[in-house]
Amino acid sequence: MSGSTKSPQAVDSKILASIRKRGRGSVFVPTDFLGIGSRRAVDVALHRLIRQGVIRRLARGIYDFPKEHPVLGPLEPSAEAIALALAGRDRTRLQPAGAYAANTLGLSQQVPARIVFLTDGPTRVVKVGPTTIHLRRTTPKNMETAGRLSGILIQALRELGQDHVTPARITHLKRTIPAGERQKLLKDIRLAPAWMHPIFRDLAGGDA
Repeated sequence: MSGSTKSPQAVDSKILASIRKRGRGSVFVPTDFLGIGSRRAVDVALHRLIRQGVIRRLARGIYDFPKEHPVLGPLEPSAEAIALALAGRDRTRLQPAGAYAANTLGLSQQVPARIVFLTDGPTRVVKVGPTTIHLRRTTPKNMETAGRLSGILIQALRELGQDHVTPARITHLKRTIPAGERQKLLKDIRLAPAWMHPIFRDLAGGDA
């Protein structure tokens, strides 16, 4: 064996150390560990950790280091953590959309079983437990606001529809989103549909 070849034990221990550093609740894919060993070595190490009960296989090629509840046992990972793993860290962007975007901002109490993220990567669908996560490829314009309040607000308002953006919902947004964040909405107002422009201005300039 050459001195540059890593033993299976060394690969296992380094992957386990990396997983523990990420913390419980983290979700990962095999390519996250290619700096530690070959794809085959990484796959073998992950399968060993599954057999040991350290990690779980959520779906094909997706794993997590589950949080443990003293009564309920292993908890399901967050939709965001799964989506980020699916998108690939730092390779594609994500934008919450649909009912999930509205729920995230507290504009709807509905917790959707089908969670949609817009992405500039490939369209993918994965089912984890009772939840289906849909990464849907979209236009560059829709992704211009990814990762910003304006992006999730546009998607949430689009889901609700113009007739359902009530004064109570506007008051809720003013109360729950810091004024400094709301003021940034004006920078992206050109990217919002015209009917949302007055809402953006109201949120950027008004208090609860």
